[in-house]
Amino acid sequence: MIALDRPGFGLSDFKPGRTMAEWPDDVAQVADALGIQRFAVLGVSAGGPHVVACALKIPQRVTAAAIVSGVGPFDAPQATQGMAGALRLLMRLARAVPWSVRVVMWLLSRITRHVTRQFIALQSRSGPKSDRAVLAQPEFRAWAVQSVAEPLRQGGRGAAWELTLLARPWGFRLEDIAMEIHLWQGEADTMVPPSMGRYQAQAIPNCRARFYPGEGHLLIFDHLDEILGVLA
Repeated sequence: MIALDRPGFGLSDFKPGRTMAEWPDDVAQVADALGIQRFAVLGVSAGGPHVVACALKIPQRVTAAAIVSGVGPFDAPQATQGMAGALRLLMRLARAVPWSVRVVMWLLSRITRHVTRQFIALQSRSGPKSDRAVLAQPEFRAWAVQSVAEPLRQGGRGAAWELTLLARPWGFRLEDIAMEIHLWQGEADTMVPPSMGRYQAQAIPNCRARFYPGEGHLLIFDHLDEILGVLA
């Protein structure tokens, strides 16, 4: 399994003005460098639209594609119904006033090292029951702390720009995907609400969707063997 840092995240350089449709070029370049001709793609949360981009632009190289708790288009009907209020507000700002999100992400990057554990502790108390159960396990809580801090390693530019890309039209259509897409969605997810999963399942012509009552945003941890089995 090879996990790539998107531009501006982790150790990957920020790329001013990048678009979602450019991501498959990065994926193909890495695969070429590693001598890998064909591969499966998996996107979790904000990685979902990047899987769609790969399915549209390099389908000849993709053996299977999976979206897990994946963000859907924000211009779809009732896209944010059921989304946590603070996150819904942040995405509205990203769409209409992107500079304000850059400020928010910059501030977050400055204080992350001091408040990450407190933020995860809050999530472990206030999220869906299934997510709380995952975060109650020490190894997963340690992962969660790192997963919040690592994208902001270089500051907040990468995160702010990606939020803007997600909130605005992506530049491609789900309806144009020709290959099969597998989708997993928790019905209790408040970060990526089930309305987004249902819209994607309906819009993608050949979508094999699985919806799980009571499951939240972290359902990948309880279904990882199933997901990887489908991809393999």
